[in-house]
Amino acid sequence: MNDTEFLANAHIRFSPTILQRLGEELNPSPDVGILELVKNAYDADAINCTIELINTNQSGGAILIKDDGDGMDVEAIRDKWLLLGESGKSVSHMTKLGRTPAGSKGLGRLAALRMGNEVALSTCPKCDSTKQYNLYIDWSNYENAKTVEEVNLVIQERSPQIEHGTEILLQGLHSAIGRMDVKKLARKLILLADPFGDNPHGFKPHLIAPEFAEFESLVQNRYFEDAEYYLTVEVNKQGYIKALVTDHRGGELFSANHEELTKKRGGKPYNCPPAKFDLWVFILKSDSFSTRKITLAELQRWLKEFGGVHLYENGLRVSPYGDQGNDWLEMNIRRVQSPEERPATNSSLGRISVLNINQQLLQKTDRSGFIENEAFLDLKLFAQDAMDWMAKKRLQVAEERRQKKRDENQKKSSQSKKNIEQVIAHAPASVQVELKQAFDSYEHSRNKEIEQLQQELQLYRTLSTAGITAATFAHESSGNPIKVITQSIKAIERRGKELLAEQYYQVLENPVSQIIKAVHSLGVLGEATLKLLNHEKRRLGRVEIHEVIKGVLATFQPFLEGREVSVVTEFCPSNPYLRGSEATIESIITNLINNSLIALEGALSRNIIIRTTIENNKVILQLLDNGHGIQEINIEDIWLPGQTTRPNGTGLGLTIVRDTVTDLNGEVKAIAKSELGGAEFIIKLPILGS
Repeated sequence: MNDTEFLANAHIRFSPTILQRLGEELNPSPDVGILELVKNAYDADAINCTIELINTNQSGGAILIKDDGDGMDVEAIRDKWLLLGESGKSVSHMTKLGRTPAGSKGLGRLAALRMGNEVALSTCPKCDSTKQYNLYIDWSNYENAKTVEEVNLVIQERSPQIEHGTEILLQGLHSAIGRMDVKKLARKLILLADPFGDNPHGFKPHLIAPEFAEFESLVQNRYFEDAEYYLTVEVNKQGYIKALVTDHRGGELFSANHEELTKKRGGKPYNCPPAKFDLWVFILKSDSFSTRKITLAELQRWLKEFGGVHLYENGLRVSPYGDQGNDWLEMNIRRVQSPEERPATNSSLGRISVLNINQQLLQKTDRSGFIENEAFLDLKLFAQDAMDWMAKKRLQVAEERRQKKRDENQKKSSQSKKNIEQVIAHAPASVQVELKQAFDSYEHSRNKEIEQLQQELQLYRTLSTAGITAATFAHESSGNPIKVITQSIKAIERRGKELLAEQYYQVLENPVSQIIKAVHSLGVLGEATLKLLNHEKRRLGRVEIHEVIKGVLATFQPFLEGREVSVVTEFCPSNPYLRGSEATIESIITNLINNSLIALEGALSRNIIIRTTIENNKVILQLLDNGHGIQEINIEDIWLPGQTTRPNGTGLGLTIVRDTVTDLNGEVKAIAKSELGGAEFIIKLPILGS
């Protein structure tokens, strides 16, 4: 017999103070809260969203957010909008207009609504524009309630006074909204907006802030005015093109007709629909942003979201062209092949507008772009030819500028030499011979120095090209290719388990897991390459050597594990540091580890030791492994560029180590066989303290 007795159903309830706490903790600043409500409009496929700040420069003000999106019916208000933690959105499901949902899980909306004392909601569903629903929330009603459920909220129906969409009025703001908050909001609205502003289905936020008029215009103008130069190219119905490049003031730099633009194709017209290509190119140098209204970081963030060339057909944007990771015009690859004066997807924003009336461009059956027929390939070609021409013209200007500088320097040098010779000629005869011998000796040494600098310049040009190549492929691989492979192999894994049951684990589990592991390594490699190029790491300052080593090892960890390499660190108890840049120490450690990984190929056990000691205000860094050691090459020659025993090696890694250590006023030497059996590298660097 059961001794238990049923008494009543019970539910988890919560106090209204939770609302207050959630509002405070989830809404760290006003711009974050307002943006959550704007994201709701974006996810509702609104085209226009107006954010009006009413007397918000003091407490007690109001915020009105209205959009022309899908709106809500009673069920949507009750079961989604008022249901905390429920957004009804999934990033895996696009909206009707093809947008990726931007909102969170409903809690951000609560935080925004708690910014004021009262909330008034008016919404008219697009599916039934004959009805409007209103809801009013007075947060003071929750102060004396024991539980949230005790406060009754009434959804009222009335005759429509707004078109389809939603209006939210927050009244009695608890705090004033300051200038910096409005500025942050304006920046974030820009990242949600259609970058060009003329897509009929693009999102267009409008900020009305009378006290901060300059930020109103910022949302509308975006960053196009900060482009260094602007390319516009048109191809007509007959397939003939013309191009124009202007500077940031609108002044003409270059122009060309069809004949000049198509020399390499013999003037042949393009077999594509009429189109216009606009490209805004930005020069991303920090010193050029010191007097601008925006920062370099803000511009880079905007370009990361929207950079590249987007394709529009008859006024509508065509996906996936110009999406993140979709470099359909091969801008980045072409930049690698000829890096100077060429834009990349992260330094430009462009648009090709096609008038496809005669259906020369045919959409794929899955609607993921166009079939690559002759018309599409010629459309790509006309844009690529225009960019090639622009790069050539800009390169000519740059070369003329450099040549002019070289001529000026050579002229100054010749004049200086003549001046010295005249001084010697007027010197007393007794010292003329001695002075001339001294000057000749100086000139000989100077010429030798120039020759050495020219050789080093060529070396670092090679390194720069290799770095650009690595960065480009890292950027490209971290986009669509890795995502496609990851999604595909996950689908194979899931379906294999469903269809094959136990047989999956016998046949497919190992190769599938190996692919997943390899893709992860590729992703880490791309991320590591881009991290090494982070300009922040090149800033001078205090560099803690142990922390940099730990950071490099963390980056290499997936590869070390994949190759079963054990790395043991034996750090001195103190914390040695020097003045320099993090990038310099990273380059030393990275190249030495790469060198060891190559030496350990084929070894049964793979071990590396990294050791530091302090001696006479210097840190002694030792890296040794149990590889094959230094063989088949003189130990003095390992530092020379191009000297390598590896078939596909560059012979540049140890050269970089030597030069970097020298720049830090340090010393470096190598031992062919260490206590572990492989090579050992010993580096001494002067430090500021430990």
